[in-house]
Amino acid sequence: MVVRMKVEEPFKTMQIRSPFLAGALAALALGLGAQAALAHHSFAMFDMTQEKTITGTVTDFQWTNPHSWIWVKVPTASGVAEKWGVEGMSPNFLERRGWKKDTLKVGDKVSIVIHPVKDGQHGGSFVKMTLPTGQVVDMMGSSPPK
Repeated sequence: MVVRMKVEEPFKTMQIRSPFLAGALAALALGLGAQAALAHHSFAMFDMTQEKTITGTVTDFQWTNPHSWIWVKVPTASGVAEKWGVEGMSPNFLERRGWKKDTLKVGDKVSIVIHPVKDGQHGGSFVKMTLPTGQVVDMMGSSPPK
């Protein structure tokens, strides 16, 4: 196998005649691309063995790529409100399951089940939510919002 790489003057064109070297370069390129994709889609920061329910008031619903975000003020036992961030799926994924960008509105009272972040910060990965209407929706769309 001969791999030709065009480089700027004064080097002209380089040829790699070694099949091993050409294969190693191709594997390296594929590996770096796969690593980036896996890092982006990793759930490593969340404790996927635990579920936590938070109840509060929606302060923002970000219908953004690559992931949607729900921001909720959650009152503590002492009455202090904590801001929680809940990461969801992409708008494209959610829309195909019946969600709309106005499914959640600022001021909505919701109860959300999350996989909490491992470091104890106020956040998590969306599992399911009870809307103000009492309807339960989950990330996979088994009960799409109306």
